[in-house]
Amino acid sequence: MREGIHPTYQHVTVTCACGKSWVTGSTAKEIRLEICSNCHPFYTGRQKLMDTAGRVERFEKRFASTGGKTVVRKPVVKKAAPAVKAAAKKAVKVLSSTPLPGLKEKTGKPVKSVKGPKTDKAPAKKA
Repeated sequence: MREGIHPTYQHVTVTCACGKSWVTGSTAKEIRLEICSNCHPFYTGRQKLMDTAGRVERFEKRFASTGGKTVVRKPVVKKAAPAVKAAAKKAVKVLSSTPLPGLKEKTGKPVKSVKGPKTDKAPAKKA
């Protein structure tokens, strides 16, 4: 490890807004918290659960009707896929983004007609 580039690790006191404090190791000189496990509602049991439109009551009502037992559902029978005709398998798919013949891809303008194929012969000179 290179020396002189790492911060010093030291024992620091962590202090919460509720007044609880404890010692831990850190590179910071001191740590102040707004909330800790001593005063957080989730850990203290003072958390209020929001019941939206009686969901808990509906669940308890359904659970009570089963007598606390798990309901076994009927097995689902999957239907076989319909047979595909041989002609449908060989059909060629044409994408909607395929350019039309005779048009440039980006501009959509007609392509200039191409003169005949090039030959090795030089054109005949007119006298």
